[in-house]
Amino acid sequence: MSEFARPASHAPTVTVDAVLFDLDGTLVDTTAAFEAGWRDVAHQLGMPFEAFAPHIHGLPSEQVLARSAPQVIGAEREQLVEQVLTRQADPQLPVSAMPGAIDALRRIPLHQWAIVTSGSRVLASASITKAGLPRPAVVVTIDDVRAGKPAPDPFLAAAEALGFAAERCLVVEDAPAGIAAGRAAGARVLALTTTHQAAQLGGADWRVTDLRSVQMLATSNGIEVTLRTPVL
Repeated sequence: MSEFARPASHAPTVTVDAVLFDLDGTLVDTTAAFEAGWRDVAHQLGMPFEAFAPHIHGLPSEQVLARSAPQVIGAEREQLVEQVLTRQADPQLPVSAMPGAIDALRRIPLHQWAIVTSGSRVLASASITKAGLPRPAVVVTIDDVRAGKPAPDPFLAAAEALGFAAERCLVVEDAPAGIAAGRAAGARVLALTTTHQAAQLGGADWRVTDLRSVQMLATSNGIEVTLRTPVL
């Protein structure tokens, strides 16, 4: 994949075969749902929510528990994971599209983008519906891979399902674990500073505020992605 070129407009631009989007924090705002699920678990375990907060964006629920409450193992961990996923999918909890998300997705053919999430298929489907997002041909969830982010498996699976090499895809992420997964898959990575500070997203190739800073255009050569300034 070529580096972003700088045309006359001075806005960095690259053409890729497909775009692989993270879901939570990238395309949809699920803050209320995520926090509700993990606050319940924290209360149940007699722990402060702050022990979980640094890990709840970008990691599968099992890994969140492993890092935040390593004393919880075996069947108890499995039960809490199911509890969190059920709570997060609660239809009463609000989920909305992130700024610029719907406009960006509508500019890309459905067979040239995918959603790649650390959440379950049930949770992903609920979030897509609640936020009113277009539904792509490919959605890869934690249910579909043996190893979730930061392993490359989810992005490799999405690229393969779309029929493109991961090296010819752009990953759009908001969390360090997802950035690491995208890089490990061989893709270039664009990070959004929607849930983390720019300094925490140093593994990405480029960083912007949100998808309003990105223009996507379908062309005969692929998806032309232009980063409007400022690039962080």
